[in-house]
Amino acid sequence: MAESAEAATGGTIERSEMRWAYVVAAVVGLVFVVIIYTGLHWVAAPPSNVEPIDASLLHLSGEFVEANLGTALQPDGAAVVRVIAQQYSFVPQCIVVPADTQIVFRVTSPDVVHGFLVTGTNVNSMVVPGYVSEVRTRFDQAGDHLMPCHEYCSVGHEGMWARVKVVDRLEFDRTYGSQARASCAGK
Repeated sequence: MAESAEAATGGTIERSEMRWAYVVAAVVGLVFVVIIYTGLHWVAAPPSNVEPIDASLLHLSGEFVEANLGTALQPDGAAVVRVIAQQYSFVPQCIVVPADTQIVFRVTSPDVVHGFLVTGTNVNSMVVPGYVSEVRTRFDQAGDHLMPCHEYCSVGHEGMWARVKVVDRLEFDRTYGSQARASCAGK
């Protein structure tokens, strides 16, 4: 009788272990299904605000040619600022924007990951080669802000910085209004 009780207990334990093995296998299988589905879904529809760009064509054609860099006023009154972050500089080196205006920074890189930070503001983004980083902000008052690269990009990283000069909207219109692209180079 003792042997049959042990056999019954052993059978119960074995059945319990098999049930848990099935539960664990089901959970692992579900995780794999979610990983595969998510991977395939993101290939078809990447996360929002991911805009790819051919980094080999920067400066040569498209939105980020030299003549298109800097600040441009839009018909709705907003300003779009196009910037290239490259080892070891930002192009343009000095950006001028109007105060109390919706500003859209569009930044890309041809080489390595860079950081885009405007000190004293909430502007902070990574700039990844092959993609356009877009940051929207508004500067309430005139002033100067440093714009350092905050992602280590190689041995010249410490010298990679630029500046953002925020000027009164009327002064911006008077000084830069006739230019297609505004930058404070030479001003």
